[in-house]
Amino acid sequence: MNIKIVFFLVVINTTVFAQSTERHLKNLTMLTHGGDNAEAYFSFDGKFASFQSNNSKWGAKCDQIFNLDIAKASKDSLYKPKQISSGEGRTTCSYFLKDNKHILFASTFKGGADCPPVPETKGKYLWAVYNTFDIYVADLKGKITKQLTNSPGYDAEATVSPDGKKIVFTSDRSGDLELWTMDIDGKNQKQITFGLGYDGGAFFSPDGKRLVFRASRPTKEEDVKEYKELLKQGLVAPTTMDIYTCNVDGSDLKQITFLGKASWAPFFHPSGKKIIFSSNHHSKKGYDFQLFMINDDGTGLEQITNESLFNAFPMFSPDGKKLIFSSNRNNGGTRDTNLFIADWVD
Repeated sequence: MNIKIVFFLVVINTTVFAQSTERHLKNLTMLTHGGDNAEAYFSFDGKFASFQSNNSKWGAKCDQIFNLDIAKASKDSLYKPKQISSGEGRTTCSYFLKDNKHILFASTFKGGADCPPVPETKGKYLWAVYNTFDIYVADLKGKITKQLTNSPGYDAEATVSPDGKKIVFTSDRSGDLELWTMDIDGKNQKQITFGLGYDGGAFFSPDGKRLVFRASRPTKEEDVKEYKELLKQGLVAPTTMDIYTCNVDGSDLKQITFLGKASWAPFFHPSGKKIIFSSNHHSKKGYDFQLFMINDDGTGLEQITNESLFNAFPMFSPDGKKLIFSSNRNNGGTRDTNLFIADWVD
């Protein structure tokens, strides 16, 4: 008889879960309680996490950037994190700078104070790549201290190297959605990928020498045509993506997964030899995203989560001891997606 035991420990004002079916995750703790909360990334000291949320209870009309005190959020379900973005426009893809005193993010606010309209998708699942997105740096009070990009088109999805000196980001300034790098002050912007398709969501390896990212590579004539037509409308269909790695200069490009459907949101394991990511390749429904881990040579695929139907945006803490991610578990039957943190067990 195969009996799976799942048990919960409920603590005053917050919720801590211990789940025997997810052996890599210990002391799972819920950090947010309502709205859609995603792309939570640790500060370099591991004490805070920047993330985006559309929680209306916090006054957000569409995705805005917040700075979460992990210790406070772990203890108090009513805790409200500090909003970093102004509330104007739509924001996405935040990341701490090495000094732990500044956060970069992409925003459309210079294209208008209102949230940009959500595109009509006509029944298809599509992502909008707004051409008013640029990348900014703000201090912890929300004051913008620098604009890093100002080219026409989409500039977003920026993350910072472990040594704090480099940024990788996605831009369509060359006519396609490619990876670019720049210095931490915005100088020396350089395109490093060139294949037709969407390249995005890149992160540095722990030693800072490599990148891991998600990419689509349409090859069939009808797929190429659809990709190009959607991109002209500022849209991407993220239903077919795989995980790739390359050196920071774009050399030694390798496709790591060949799973079909959508594999995305990758991040390097602290060893630098494995990659954790989200995928629905196993699902017959399509919308069932679990976390998986794979060796960086494409072997050893392992499923990490099995609770709820959406788990994504995993990131290891700088010391490698914790994992933060987004999930729609424990949402009381709503569509809310919340942030969770757990001790990582190899």
